[in-house]
Amino acid sequence: MAAVAATQKALDPAAQSVGTLKIENTDKRDTLIASEKKYQQQWTESKIFEQDAPSLQEIPFQSMPAAEIRKKHPKYMVTMAYPYVNGTPHAGHSFTASKLEFAIGWARMKGQRALYPQGYHCTGMPIKACADKLVREIEMFGQEFEKCPVDEVVAEDAKPPTQQANGAPPAPTQETTKEDVTKFTAKKSKAAAKVNVNLKYQFQIMLAIGIPIEEIHRFSDPQYWLEYFPPLWKRDLNDLGCRVDWRRSMVTTDANPYYDAFVRWQMNRLKEMGKIRFGKRYTVYSPKDGQACMDHDRQTGEGIGVQEYTAMKLRVMEWPEEAKKKMDGKIPEDGNVHFVPATLRPETMYGQNSCFVGPSLTYGIYEVVKGKEYYFISDRAARNMAFQSIFPTWGVFPKVAELQGSDVIGTLVHAPLSVHTKGIRILPMESVKATKGTGVVTSVPSDSPDDYATMLDLTKKAEYYKIKREWAELDILPIIETPSYGNLTAKHLVEKMKINSPKDAKQLAEAKDLAYKEGYYKGTMIHGDFKGKSVEEAKPLVKQQLLDAGDAFNYAEPDGLVISRSGDECVAGHLDQWFMNYGTPEKSGDEKWQPAVLEHVRNENGEGLNTFSTEVKNAFEQVLFWLAQWACARSYGLGTKLPWDQSQLVESLSDSTIYMSYYTIAHLLHSDIFGKTKGPAGVTPDQMTDEVWDYLFCRSQTPPANSNIPESSFQMMRREFEYWYPLDLRCSGKDLIQNHLTFFLYVHIALFPPEYWPKAVRINGHLMLNGEKMSKSTGNFLTLADAVRKFGADATRIALADAGDGIEDANFEETVANSNILRMYELRSWCESVVQDARPLKAGESYNAVRDAERHKTVDSIQRTGELTFWDRIFDNELNGLVRETREQYELSNYKAALKSGLYDFISARDFYREATKAAGVGMHQDLVRRYVELQALMVTVVAPHWSEHIWLEVLKKDTTVQNAHFPSVPEQDPKLAAAREYVRATSSAITSAEGAQLKRMAKGKSMSYDPKKDKKLSVFCATKYPSWQDAIIDTVRENFKNMKLDVGAVSKAMPKAEAKRGMPFVQQLKKSLESGVKPEEVFERSLLFDEVDVLGQMVPGLKQTVVKCKVVEVVGVEEGEGDSKIGKVVAGSEGVEMGAERKEMAPVASSAVPGQPTFFFENV
Repeated sequence: MAAVAATQKALDPAAQSVGTLKIENTDKRDTLIASEKKYQQQWTESKIFEQDAPSLQEIPFQSMPAAEIRKKHPKYMVTMAYPYVNGTPHAGHSFTASKLEFAIGWARMKGQRALYPQGYHCTGMPIKACADKLVREIEMFGQEFEKCPVDEVVAEDAKPPTQQANGAPPAPTQETTKEDVTKFTAKKSKAAAKVNVNLKYQFQIMLAIGIPIEEIHRFSDPQYWLEYFPPLWKRDLNDLGCRVDWRRSMVTTDANPYYDAFVRWQMNRLKEMGKIRFGKRYTVYSPKDGQACMDHDRQTGEGIGVQEYTAMKLRVMEWPEEAKKKMDGKIPEDGNVHFVPATLRPETMYGQNSCFVGPSLTYGIYEVVKGKEYYFISDRAARNMAFQSIFPTWGVFPKVAELQGSDVIGTLVHAPLSVHTKGIRILPMESVKATKGTGVVTSVPSDSPDDYATMLDLTKKAEYYKIKREWAELDILPIIETPSYGNLTAKHLVEKMKINSPKDAKQLAEAKDLAYKEGYYKGTMIHGDFKGKSVEEAKPLVKQQLLDAGDAFNYAEPDGLVISRSGDECVAGHLDQWFMNYGTPEKSGDEKWQPAVLEHVRNENGEGLNTFSTEVKNAFEQVLFWLAQWACARSYGLGTKLPWDQSQLVESLSDSTIYMSYYTIAHLLHSDIFGKTKGPAGVTPDQMTDEVWDYLFCRSQTPPANSNIPESSFQMMRREFEYWYPLDLRCSGKDLIQNHLTFFLYVHIALFPPEYWPKAVRINGHLMLNGEKMSKSTGNFLTLADAVRKFGADATRIALADAGDGIEDANFEETVANSNILRMYELRSWCESVVQDARPLKAGESYNAVRDAERHKTVDSIQRTGELTFWDRIFDNELNGLVRETREQYELSNYKAALKSGLYDFISARDFYREATKAAGVGMHQDLVRRYVELQALMVTVVAPHWSEHIWLEVLKKDTTVQNAHFPSVPEQDPKLAAAREYVRATSSAITSAEGAQLKRMAKGKSMSYDPKKDKKLSVFCATKYPSWQDAIIDTVRENFKNMKLDVGAVSKAMPKAEAKRGMPFVQQLKKSLESGVKPEEVFERSLLFDEVDVLGQMVPGLKQTVVKCKVVEVVGVEEGEGDSKIGKVVAGSEGVEMGAERKEMAPVASSAVPGQPTFFFENV
């Protein structure tokens, strides 16, 4: 058991969670969690989330068009990619689930029937591959792996990289950049756990995901995975409080015969429509597994496709002496050896003037035609070619000699099409990689900036590189004329961008991109048989000419490293296979399919797909132009058998394109996820024929005549589909745009009438944890179960909402979740106290007197009744504005912004109101307190439903669950009260900030006009009229304000330069008012929306309380006197201030006051 013990020690939670937050003093959290569990149980028992279409009793079958039913009874159906059940959800899964969950919560609050179904994906290689590994490991080490020695799993110390010392001559280097710049790629990494043991065996990985050692052997049966993990997903999503209709769940594969029939139907129909075809095509292939290796079958390299090249045959004319020695007797005298560079630009082959190899790389010479034809290529390229029928025997690539690149420098070769008919030389380039192409690179310096820069370097330093200068300085042939760069594109760009050497990698990469796009899209051939044609036209013609002449052949390879689940490095195989005919018509895709999907995505008529952002729409369009045919069958793994070829299984990304439609009737077909028990429709799997599926999914208008399914069952199921479809929203991570989400659109559009095509896709970024990528190796990792245990459901949900809403990567901050435990606990306690312990003031009682005479848990329980005061109206109005803002953000699915307005700003509004009324000595109004509590519960029901349920039922004593409550409708904000509130906020902030600045000056020993630590008086100066210099500016602004927009540039030009310094800030204030909805006549009349003196009078108690050691607050109204003088009069103040007293001598700041912008002055008393 040594290896098992070592692994368990390394995976100990205490050692693995060093990167995450530790929680202490959990009493408040535990109180909230206990409440959450109670309400989750109540929701489950009441089946509150089980949603059905209107019954046939409510609306008789076909008595009303389906669209009319959906209009009369609004619905909202949302799904996310069903999880692959080889583990439990982590925080990343939860982030996508939260978007779906919040969308469902919002739909319910709008009064819609909202459906969140959840299935489980089991198709493909991963489960079968893992189970097979366990079978082997049990045979090797025993049922509990007790025979596995510790030496097998202990990690080796990192070793420094070995240096090659093969005497290779130096060579120019350049960065390896992406060759086909028109092709879309996406990268997705999968972190591997790196602890002090290597997770070398499958049993260790099972330990890492929490499976007890004594249970692991059961996972050697693939079906056990299907039984074990779905209940854990259901548990974790329920613990998060997700609003799931679990009746509609299912597993994929033939483990559920109903779903199996559903997949067979869609494959049959797609084949009949010509969307599935058979033929030879390139695909990523695992030699070890003997089948195509699609995205979900990969351990590494998801999203990587096949890159096709033209492989040129450069026949050797003369070998250097070193090469001759190494090949002596290995190649027949009449045998032809070809250097084989792979190119994406066959149309430029006329300009070949050298060919590069990596001097330190090891190459092989491989026999293609016995005794006659041989290829000089890398081992990796030979392995790829072995599965493309290039060698005589499938999978065999016979090597007859091995050489270093340095051995062949100076070799003279014949380059097909090249104008240099006497041959070109093999030259060194250190950055040639064996992992890209064939390891041999042909050089065309007319159109490749890399090649041009390298040629110049080789020419200048021929002696250093140990070559003859003339080998590198052959004439450069102009091949392509471009409008921007002339006929020597590479030379133009290298000189323009001041690229001095092949080491200027960044500039060369940019130049390469510019050269390729300009040449391909705008270039015209000026040399060769296709002179005068565009490059776009000529490229395939030149390639075909080379192929027909036997001077080139087709070659392909994966466009990056792909490792299968079985640990095999994959190749590009040229296989007979069934494939989805995706792709543009130009790439041999179905003629009408891709254009139809593209039109739906572009949504130019407003009736297509809502992607919520231009970035997402562009990503879909990019994939639709890049994606080509997709292998849809394999021979190994779990899944549904291909109906017309029982030896093949439907590939995992091809059986998961339209399962959202299956959700609509799943609960009627079966009562368990495996389909072992019939559902209410009373239908058996064998009754679910292709014709039945056609009718249920509105592809035909009458039930099949030969079916024995009862009419009532047909009607019941079709009603569910017609009501719930089309799918209203699909939530997913951005990595699935490149495959699943695009396939989802393709197959929906192929199989369903347009009325049922998807309406929206909501894409989210990946989730970071605490600002860093999640990784088990660093301990910065969190499962959903761990998060809910640590923070509770609502605090976790709030942190997920706060993480972000765009396509960029989001961030789950544990400190946010933790701080919200305290926030929500304290807010809950406050709501309980002010409602349940409310102490209304009686006639003749004052707030201050009751507060001083009675003991209360919180003085906020002491509440007024009767007429509303200034502060009441301000608060009431602010709540209205926040409710409307929160509604808008929920509607836009901006949950972070909705959380800000509906929770954080809501609490801030309450705090301001509470402090203002407390300072005024009147306390809060009972009606507004209760209104706040009710609105607060409703504002966060979407995100924190457990907290809201407690307030709704236990505090407000409502009759039914908050899950059925509707979002409130409130009046529009009164702009006058809103302006007054903004004035109070700005003025208070300015005064307290100034006080803080004075304290900092004092701490630094700077001179002060008063001592802020001693008793002081605050004078606030407010102007009764606007300065006369602003009149002319007002007139200019009025002239340039049109269509609710102010042309600030025109105003600036019309303003005298001498006035600009003080005038432009004033213009910006006017612009803000005009464009925020304030009526233009009110702005131009220059009247405040509120009585400034009255508002300042209301503020006096609060200012006196807020400013440290403030004994007197005096508000002085300032008017213009004679000349530039100012006259002041006391218009408000604290107790003891003489109202109406004149102030002839005032602080200098008094003259700066303008209506709406008071100034202030501190002095000691």
